[in-house]
Amino acid sequence: MYVSELLLDYIEHLEVEGGRSAKTAENYKLYMERFAEFTNDTTVDKITSEMIRKYRLWLNRYKNDNDDELATITQGYNLIALRGFLTYLSKRDITSLSPEKIELPKISRKQVTFLHYDEVARLLDTISTDSEDGLRDRAIIELLFSSGLRVSELVNLNRDHVNTKRREFMVRGKGQKDRPVFIGEATAARVEDYLAARLDNLPPLFLSYSRNNSATTTGDYRRLTARSVQRIINKYAKLAGITKHVSPHTMRHSFATDLLMNGADLRSVQTMLGHSNISTTQVYTHVTDEHLREVYEKFHSDTE
Repeated sequence: MYVSELLLDYIEHLEVEGGRSAKTAENYKLYMERFAEFTNDTTVDKITSEMIRKYRLWLNRYKNDNDDELATITQGYNLIALRGFLTYLSKRDITSLSPEKIELPKISRKQVTFLHYDEVARLLDTISTDSEDGLRDRAIIELLFSSGLRVSELVNLNRDHVNTKRREFMVRGKGQKDRPVFIGEATAARVEDYLAARLDNLPPLFLSYSRNNSATTTGDYRRLTARSVQRIINKYAKLAGITKHVSPHTMRHSFATDLLMNGADLRSVQTMLGHSNISTTQVYTHVTDEHLREVYEKFHSDTE
């Protein structure tokens, strides 16, 4: 059987049995189509270790129409998709190369950028809440820092999703997995202030007030987009004089780092972030190293 003949089944397997999002499945399809292109759509029983070696070299030298090379992390994603494909074949007892034959490249992750609590406070202090959009912006930034939500999760929230009285609710994250989200009293009050100022009954929790809303084609034309949230955060970061790059994900990093610096255990933070693998959460441990040194110097008794 040819790679292309099994590709659709594999992608459907990722979504149905693997619980992967449609976006992830779409990316895997692209990666596997790239492999099929390289092998001239070989039959799966002819995939060999030597073929994989040449494919890795091809990925490393690959350039798109704009003459851009593939980043190391993207090359890794291509190989992850291929190894997943071979694992799928093995489970179906289809003869091919063993997935263990594919070694993934070691990828050095970019250093996490986060805001300290005083920087978050400075950011919030720049927001005027004299208008409806100001109330919205304050509620958005407080909610991101208080909950650790991904920006995609934030913009998809509806009014009835968030329980400001109990200050907890469920959100569906990556892989269609539900997880509990908790928010502080001040954040819940900010969300209530924003909703109280609105005169509409539209479902989205956060609305766009731009006449050039790019989401008009979706039918949910007043829902705020992730790109708009990025612009909002950039605006206030500049006003606050924060020179580091600040994005919605920076607020998520800040949420996790704040928890760890205040004594939260890594497993709990993993659950609150919705990470399926603890290794993803461990990216924050080096961030807290400096804090741990401060604790050591302050509380450990040294010898004379």
